Amino acid sequence: MSDHTLAGRLGALAAWVRQCGSVFWRWEARLRGVEFQGNATFLGRPIISVAPRGRIVLGEGVRIASALRANPLGLAQPAVLRAFAPGAELLLGPGVGVSGSVLCAGSRIEVGEQTIFGAGAMVLDNDFHFPVGQWGWGADSAANARPVIIGRGVFVGARAIVLKGVTIGDRAVVGAGAVVTQDVPAGHLAVGNPARIIARQAPDQPES
Repeated sequence: MSDHTLAGRLGALAAWVRQCGSVFWRWEARLRGVEFQGNATFLGRPIISVAPRGRIVLGEGVRIASALRANPLGLAQPAVLRAFAPGAELLLGPGVGVSGSVLCAGSRIEVGEQTIFGAGAMVLDNDFHFPVGQWGWGADSAANARPVIIGRGVFVGARAIVLKGVTIGDRAVVGAGAVVTQDVPAGHLAVGNPARIIARQAPDQPES
C-alpha cells in the first residue's frame, strides 16, 4: 500500500469518526436548549449557550463545523452559537453552513436557507461593552443590540465580520475579511474595511 493510499484511508477514517461524534454534539446542544427543525450535522464540538427565554433554532440540514480539519482552510476555533440575553434569538434556516464561525445574538440574528459562513466569520448584533463612568465599561449584550437579518444563499467569506443592525439580501456575497456596517442589497458584493458595496449580477441571473 502506498503512503498516498494510506493517508487517504486515514483521512476517511478521521472523517467517519467526526461524523459519529455528531450524535453526541447534537445531544449536548439539545440539552442546552437548542431547537431542531430536522437533522443537523456537527463536525466537532461547538460552543453553545442559550439564555433564559432565549432561542437557538437549527433548520433541516444545518451543518456546524468546529473540528480543526472540518474546513479546507483549517479552523482556528470551534463554532460559537450564542443567544446571550433573555429573549434573544439565533435562527438558522435550512441548509445553513457554519465553519468555525461566531454568531452571537443579544436581540436577533436570522439567517436564510443555504447561506454559508467561511472559516472564522463573525455575526454580532450588539457591541458587548459600552462606556460607564469615566473609564469603566459595562457588559450588557441586549442594551445596544439591533437585529441582523441575512437572506438566502448568501456567502460570508472567511474572517468577515457583520455588525449590528445590518440586513444582507438574498444571494449577496461578503468578501473575506470585510467589516460590514451597512445593508447589502440582494445580489451585491461587500468588500473591504469598512465594507463598500459593489453591484453584482441580479440574484436570479444564471452564472456565466
